[in-house]
Amino acid sequence: MITPRISIITVNYKQPWVTCELLDSIKNLDYPNLETIVVDNDQHYDDSILYRHHLPKVKVINSQENLGFAGANNLGIREATGDYIMLLNNDTEIENGVLERLIEVLQDDKIGAVSPVLRYFEAPEKIQFAGFTPINKLTGRNQLISELPEASLVDSPYFHGAAVLMPRQVIDECGLMPEDYFLYYEEIDWSVKIKEAGYNIKVCTEVSVLHKESITTGKNSPLKVYYQNRNRVAFMNKHASPASKLFFNLFYHGISMPVNALRHALKGEKKHLAALFKAIRHASIAPQMGMAF
Repeated sequence: MITPRISIITVNYKQPWVTCELLDSIKNLDYPNLETIVVDNDQHYDDSILYRHHLPKVKVINSQENLGFAGANNLGIREATGDYIMLLNNDTEIENGVLERLIEVLQDDKIGAVSPVLRYFEAPEKIQFAGFTPINKLTGRNQLISELPEASLVDSPYFHGAAVLMPRQVIDECGLMPEDYFLYYEEIDWSVKIKEAGYNIKVCTEVSVLHKESITTGKNSPLKVYYQNRNRVAFMNKHASPASKLFFNLFYHGISMPVNALRHALKGEKKHLAALFKAIRHASIAPQMGMAF
């Protein structure tokens, strides 16, 4: 029996020790036809020796430019040789059985992407992600489903960019991940494109990956405030109907943004406040946004 080749792509941004922990977990996998690619973002020297100490056959791509989440993953996808592409955050750890089960799910050619459940690394009994709710037309936000459904395979409007397996042919058909967001909302936009092509997106609740969550950007950083707000507005202006776009902008600029601005001001978070106002200014230049923080 021929085992399909899987290319695991992970992006490192100045956290080689975290990436090495992921590589250690990949090294322990039994899957026999595996390629692993580390895309080192904003890297001006070569950590290949370090990474190969943890996973001897790892392929390392150094990018002197910070390409963002989408751009770096796309760089890895272009170099990948797998029949299936697995995007896996560098702050995750994976165990045996995950790849095999996800491959089984994708034997249904109507499924364009499948994510495993994400569990918190520090508390594996707690679910971080078992699917998404749809983007709310008024708020432009959605929620992670944090309770495990009874079904072994469930629909989700979007996959989670921290861990997702996709057939290469779906990427070839639908195109690479949109790079204009740089950070946040890009996998939601890509999910929309994949679903518009007629594919379903699933979450397999029988397998999970451990996620250390927000190690790169921090749980409450000006960087996160900037990109989440800028891209939230940009995504809605790109995808919402004219009526939904009107109501969203009234809600966001009239309620959500002022409330968040007041909260940052009361906490003395001057950098967060500046990031919020900059996000509003820059959202209007979508879709060619790129890195702007």
